[in-house]
Amino acid sequence: MLEYRIGRLNGRLVVTWRDAQGKKRRFRLAATTAREADAEARDVVIAASAHDDGVNVESIWEAYRADRAGRSIAESMRHTGKSILPHFGHLRPDQITTDDCRAYVAARRAAGRHDGTIWSQLGHLRNALSWAAKRGLIARAPYIERPPQPAPRDRFLSNAEVEKLLEAEAEPHIRLAIILMLTTAARIGALLELTWDRVDMERGQIVLRTDFTGPRKGRAVVPINHRARAALQDAREAALSPYVIEWAGKPVKSIKRGFARAVQSAGLQDVTPHTLRHTCAVHMAAGGVPMAQISQYMGHTNTATTERVYARFAPDHLRDAAAILDFGAGPKPRA
Repeated sequence: MLEYRIGRLNGRLVVTWRDAQGKKRRFRLAATTAREADAEARDVVIAASAHDDGVNVESIWEAYRADRAGRSIAESMRHTGKSILPHFGHLRPDQITTDDCRAYVAARRAAGRHDGTIWSQLGHLRNALSWAAKRGLIARAPYIERPPQPAPRDRFLSNAEVEKLLEAEAEPHIRLAIILMLTTAARIGALLELTWDRVDMERGQIVLRTDFTGPRKGRAVVPINHRARAALQDAREAALSPYVIEWAGKPVKSIKRGFARAVQSAGLQDVTPHTLRHTCAVHMAAGGVPMAQISQYMGHTNTATTERVYARFAPDHLRDAAAILDFGAGPKPRA
C-alpha cells in the first residue's frame, strides 16, 4: 500500500499521498475525527492505487451507478450506457480526447439522435468521471466536449388536442398515466414509481416524492382534481399491486410504446410524455396562476426557473412594459 499522510486544509481533514508515477495526490475526507479519517484514508488510497493504471470508463460508469443506486440517475444511466460505453467504455479517462467526443456526436447524429439526447448522454459521462476524480479513483477528469444545448422544445397541447388525447384508444394503464400527467404535471418517472400509500383520497392530494431526501429533481405534493379522482377511484378498485400504474399486477417500467400508439390514435404529432408536463405549466400560466404556485406544482426548486420558461405565457406578462412603449397614446402608467 502507498504511504499517505492525513492533515487539514481549510478546516477539513485531507489525505495526501504520491501515486505510482510519483505525482502528489490529495483528497478531501468526509471524516471529522482522526480515527475516522485514518479508516477512510486507507480506502481512498487503496482504491486509487488499484485503479490508477488500469481503470477504464466502463468500470467508473458502473461504480458511479452503484453509488447512485436507488436514484433515477442510476436507471437513466443504464439506458444511456448502451450508447456511451461502446464508444468510451474500453478507454482510460486520460485517453479520452476532444476528437473522441466529436466522433461520438457525429455518430449519434448519423443515427438520428437529437442534440438534446447527445448532450444528456455526454453529461452522464462527464458526471461519472468528475465523481471518480473527487473520490480519488483517477488523477483528474478529462474535458468532455458536448454539442451546444438546444433550446427547449416549445410544443404544448391546445385544449382541443388535450381532449383528443384523452379520447384516444389506449390500454387502461396508458390512459391512467395520461390523465395523471395532465392533472399533476408530474414527470412520467415519478408516476411510474407512485404507490397507493402516497395517494390520499380523503385529503385530496398526491405525494410524488418517494422520501424527504430525494430524488434530486423536484417532486411536489399536488391536489387531486375531479378528473384525476375519478380515474384514481376506478384504478384503485381494480388494483392488483401497490403501484398506481400497473399492468397485470406488476409495475410498469416504460409507457413509451403505449403512449406513442395513443398519440397516433389521437392524430397528434411530436408529442412526448414531457409535452404533457409542459402543457400543464403553459395552461396554468395562461390562466393567470401566479408563478410561485406554478413553481410549487412543477416541483421547481425556485421560481426563477418557472419564470424563465413560462412567464411569457402569462396574460399580463410585459403588459406594463408594452404600455410604456405605446408612444403618443397619452400618459404612461407610473411605477
